[in-house]
Amino acid sequence: MRRKLYMLATDLDGTLVGDKDALQKLLHYYDKFPQEVALVYITGRHYHSALSLITSENLPRPDILITDSGTSIYKSPNFCVDQNWQKEMRVNWLPKEIIKVAEDFPSLNRQSLPNTDRISFTVYNDYETVSQLGSSLRQKNIPHKLIYSSNRDVDILPVKSGKGNALIYILNNFSCKEVQILVAGDSGNDQEMLSLGYPSVIVGNAQPELANIKGHRKLYMATQNYAGGIHEAWVHFYEANKIEGTF
Repeated sequence: MRRKLYMLATDLDGTLVGDKDALQKLLHYYDKFPQEVALVYITGRHYHSALSLITSENLPRPDILITDSGTSIYKSPNFCVDQNWQKEMRVNWLPKEIIKVAEDFPSLNRQSLPNTDRISFTVYNDYETVSQLGSSLRQKNIPHKLIYSSNRDVDILPVKSGKGNALIYILNNFSCKEVQILVAGDSGNDQEMLSLGYPSVIVGNAQPELANIKGHRKLYMATQNYAGGIHEAWVHFYEANKIEGTF
């Protein structure tokens, strides 16, 4: 991966996945691209769910798979877990205490997950409950990162986790220093990585919560949806602007 000069770091559901025709056009484009592109999948799904999606959608095997909204990192070719990152995630992580606090909010429906690396709930269009949950966790001094996305998903994560922090870790430890990256997302749990300042794209079908994201010079708002938006942004950053001498 260190020899690859380009990288796509993308969310899966609603970003890379969602339009099969657009996905195939993007993959064909990368097959013809003069440089090999490293693939980093950054998803809110847990490990086995992510593998299932990769299989069902016939996605290329990524160089790095980041699951549970940045809580776990798996390295190809065998998707072995990155133990250093895993160790960081366990520092001051108190899942039992988080679950106990959440029991005071009956409208929160806990998601069934294979482990407690993250604690997740479903609640529909109820920002007030999410805000109260965050306040309760802070009042009890329970270290956490809370992300509410798609007006539905509530993820409570270790403080040092998150898609943005996981991506920075990947760039610092596994990629070449000169790598040209495109970050792609569609919902609130992508906001952290979209805000890092790298060339980034919010695909055209993005959730409304990203409408108020704090923009930066290299944040591109695509008109095309799903993988089509990624393709549009890639051309913008790495073909059109290359010709103009912008990057």
